Amino acid sequence: MSHQAPPTTFSEGQIGHYLLSCLDEAARYSQPGPGVTRLFCSPEHRQVLPLIEQWMQRAGLTPELDAAGNLVGRCPNAQAGKPTLIMGSHQDSVVEGGKYDGMLGIAVPLIALEALRHEGITLPYGVEVVAFGDEEGVRFPTTLVGSRALAGTVDPQQLEARDAQGITLKEALRSFGTEPDGIPALARKPANTLGFVEVHIEQGPRLEQRDHAVGIVTALTGIERHQVTVSGKAGHAGTTPMPGRHDALVGAAEMVLAVDNVLQTTQALVGVVGQLDVRPNAVNVIPASVTFTIELRSPQSETRQQGREAVQVALKEIAERRGLSLSMDNSYRADGARCAEWIMQGLEQACANVQQPTERMFSGAGHDGLAMQDVTDIGMLFVRCKEGLSHHPDESISADDGEAAVRVMMAFLQQLDPAKCR
Repeated sequence: MSHQAPPTTFSEGQIGHYLLSCLDEAARYSQPGPGVTRLFCSPEHRQVLPLIEQWMQRAGLTPELDAAGNLVGRCPNAQAGKPTLIMGSHQDSVVEGGKYDGMLGIAVPLIALEALRHEGITLPYGVEVVAFGDEEGVRFPTTLVGSRALAGTVDPQQLEARDAQGITLKEALRSFGTEPDGIPALARKPANTLGFVEVHIEQGPRLEQRDHAVGIVTALTGIERHQVTVSGKAGHAGTTPMPGRHDALVGAAEMVLAVDNVLQTTQALVGVVGQLDVRPNAVNVIPASVTFTIELRSPQSETRQQGREAVQVALKEIAERRGLSLSMDNSYRADGARCAEWIMQGLEQACANVQQPTERMFSGAGHDGLAMQDVTDIGMLFVRCKEGLSHHPDESISADDGEAAVRVMMAFLQQLDPAKCR
């Protein structure tokens, strides 16, 4: 497949259309069906890498696939060991997602660097742009492996997580062509890392309501995920009397409503029951077991704890009343993260330099910054998306807003003084 040719100039109005054409091309690397489905260590993940490598080379970076499945592009200063700013986002998607979630944050900094290179501008510090392998946590019941690898916080147990086919993350990485035993060596040195900045669609309506192209993120939400297993007793659907049945699905259905009730009545807490697995899943058999997931999100860890405890009490009561057994295992937890003041101020100054109005705002979604905060200061630039829609095939941004994001990043990179970081 031929790749999108870069523009001959980066004049006003061209960058945004170039950005969208690059993202359109990346969206082709997807499983069949609506939107974009590109999972970690999948054939589609492998197929999109040469395209991102080409973007990196145009930006003057040398690409390399690391042990955690990240594609990392480094400029000569970074390769020489100079203090380095890390930028980037994730290449993976949810099932039938959009073309901008994640991939926008890879393309924007690379096009910003390409435009600066075209203008003959050399930055006095190192730059890395990372296409993280896994942020969405769709294929495996774990997430942020790529960014945790850079932060030096990968738990070896994460590599034993299994996908729906029983393949472990470690096995998937080896099949992908990496050596997961090398992950500990990927940890970046805090003293040599200037910060981490990510560009991302807002995934909400606030920028559209304010008629702003971009926004400055103040903090990322905390997230926790749990896997609940409800066990009952299978039986013949026609011969087992209704009284005394131990129907795991009926119990699980009541539990789903109980989780929703906690979410509806706990301030500053959101979440979802997003996945269910019914066994034996036969038309004429009483369900013996149901496994489902619960995700809780709040910037305050105390609020998530309050919600978790309320959910546990409600689910235990339902299980006891219906004669079911219950287990609830935590599969993922990340506390919220505050963005660094110097990065927020730098992004605000960059917005002012390119005449983009902006305001500070909180992110209700989690991002790779949740992991990167363990190694360096973090910051994030939001980009307006149509109707705030994300994780959907109709996810959309405009060329003008994309260009605004690129020009903000160009200004941010040029004004950054490595001696004044932190």
